[in-house]
Amino acid sequence: MNELASAIILAIVQGITEWLPVSSSGHLVLFNKILGYKGDLLFDVALHFGTLMSVFVYFGADIVDIIRELLTGKWKSENGRLGILILIATIPAGLIGFLFRDIFESVFSNLIVVAFGFAITGVVLLIASFGFVKTRSIEGFGYRGAIIVGLAQVFSILPGISRSGTTISAGLLSGLKEQDAVKFSFLMSIPVILGANILVIGNNKLPPNLIWATVVSFLFGLLVLHALYKYILTSRRNLRWFGFYALLLALVVFAFEFF
Repeated sequence: MNELASAIILAIVQGITEWLPVSSSGHLVLFNKILGYKGDLLFDVALHFGTLMSVFVYFGADIVDIIRELLTGKWKSENGRLGILILIATIPAGLIGFLFRDIFESVFSNLIVVAFGFAITGVVLLIASFGFVKTRSIEGFGYRGAIIVGLAQVFSILPGISRSGTTISAGLLSGLKEQDAVKFSFLMSIPVILGANILVIGNNKLPPNLIWATVVSFLFGLLVLHALYKYILTSRRNLRWFGFYALLLALVVFAFEFF
């Protein structure tokens, strides 16, 4: 398969799996191995920038309201408080990711690590699919809940462990309703993904020839984000199907590596 076709497939994979609770990083590692293609860092940034733009577009009105309330000091308002909680939840992954960046990068393409990540994701999703905790609105979600979700996001730095899967699950287990947990997870992805991209790209600029990769991942990301938020993850029970998929994928990767 030629390089352009492989790159297009990876852009589609990124767009689909960034918001699905199944780990986009793990799937990119797998497809890189299958296709025999490995884009450079700027290509990876272009893909992630596309899916980042999808959440900006989809939750644009909410993001504008949050930023306005934060900048005007209205931190006790609904959107101001939500912004503070998002910032608090971002701190753990930001610190750990920055301090141990080299360690995480060293294991990023290791299929055994990816398989373990898929397995962990599957177990977490299955646990969260059951209603163990009494639900409450996001107004009753406090700093403790934000820290718990933020700590869950730390584990997703490892390939195979889904960022959306762990944070949505942590939100549900902290008492959030389904759509509130999904919305909080997607909004808190913005500072983490944006910060990681800035760290990777440094003083470089995205070359114009990678705009197509950003557009493809953006379009697929937007479609999947809408489907998840409006139809699929309106019930926590649907998480179990993603959990079963992640566990099956873990078994397949383990078998491929050892047999």
